[in-house]
Amino acid sequence: MRKLLLAAVAGIMGGALVSTQLAGPLIAQESERNRSVYEQLDLFGDVFERIRAQYVTEVDTGDLIRAAINGMLSSLDPHSSFLAPDDFEDLRVQTRGAFGGLGIEISQQDGVVQVIAPIDDTPAYEAGVQAGDLITHADGESLLGLTLPEVLDMLRGPVGSEIVITVVRDGVSEPFDLSIIRDTIRIQAVRTRIEGDIVVLRLTTFNEQTYPNLVSGLDDAIEELGGLDNLRGVVLDLRNNPGGLLNQAIRVTDAFLDRGEIVSTRGRSDEQGERYNATPGDRIEGRPMVVLINGGSASASEIVAGALQDHRRAAVVGTRSFGKGSVQSLIPLRGDGAMRLTTSLYFTPSGRSIQALGVSPDIIVPQPPRAEAPEDESTPTRPPRSEASLRGALGAEAISDDERRMMEDEARAAEEVARLRREDYQLASALDILRGIAALNSR
Repeated sequence: MRKLLLAAVAGIMGGALVSTQLAGPLIAQESERNRSVYEQLDLFGDVFERIRAQYVTEVDTGDLIRAAINGMLSSLDPHSSFLAPDDFEDLRVQTRGAFGGLGIEISQQDGVVQVIAPIDDTPAYEAGVQAGDLITHADGESLLGLTLPEVLDMLRGPVGSEIVITVVRDGVSEPFDLSIIRDTIRIQAVRTRIEGDIVVLRLTTFNEQTYPNLVSGLDDAIEELGGLDNLRGVVLDLRNNPGGLLNQAIRVTDAFLDRGEIVSTRGRSDEQGERYNATPGDRIEGRPMVVLINGGSASASEIVAGALQDHRRAAVVGTRSFGKGSVQSLIPLRGDGAMRLTTSLYFTPSGRSIQALGVSPDIIVPQPPRAEAPEDESTPTRPPRSEASLRGALGAEAISDDERRMMEDEARAAEEVARLRREDYQLASALDILRGIAALNSR
């Protein structure tokens, strides 16, 4: 019994010794880490005090602190930033669908300002700003090295005022200037049009209006077609849509899915991850879909395209998307603005990361540059050769009136497709692909 007791005591002491040996280095490492943080904070305090006391002119201490905070955040990634109170309010207004400015979504990397996408029917869009453009100067002043809030301050201005931006564009040998008149930006989140028996839903952004506008536009279009039975399919046009609210992207995707995951987010720890799933009910009851994307489709647009692609619910057509797959949390700060902090990454239902990779289309269809109209369009064109043009060919007297009307309708439809192809090659291709899918399904 005595031997057993001694063995038990020895075991307890041995366990305690091992625990102490393991815990000791960990405690020391944590202590060293904390000491290093405090030393760095002491360094920051020392620099702050020397600037405040010895800089050549008196400085505003609040400006110094805000600049330091913004420097910390902007050093992390292009989308983390400090928002002063005015910027914070502008952002909240923007998600409601109206704000002042040029109408572009921009990002910044290594001090270079890049256009994610111009917003439809805004001053920037009308002036010819394109996704992927680099903006180097505003009214002759260089933007290189400025923080994103500083760039936004330079681009903003009174409604009706002019700004000249200098643009570097891939494929153009020299930088060039664009003159833009600032205006109040009122975003129509969804535009609906009918092409034959296909509904085209053009989503320009994901704000609080997007899902309600999509539902009302789709329902009105289906009613105009005479009911769901007359709908061949839907084109969801997400080109140059820079994204926006996550909950709107989820609701738009859910409108066309019956079940399954829509998107998941993963942060630093497992507790930060979330999954969002579809609820029963497809608003078009399984009719074929095509999603159009390009290099200006970012963030929420990529969530929608990636989810519908993974579930094989839609064919994705166009060119590779922008690749913004990070989640920013908007964190109000005590009494002074907010910070936008990247806290997690998006993943499509199949587990693909969007970040820096984007969504690759199932069918690549680049948008060709618009061809200039010929100077002289009065020259008559030679009619195409056909059986009817041959001398002595048999006539078409045997064709019935119904057959003749059908041929005329087909000819008009072909002319309409040719017109659309000249105006928007990608959309025309999407309609062709959708018609092909519908024809295969009907067989």
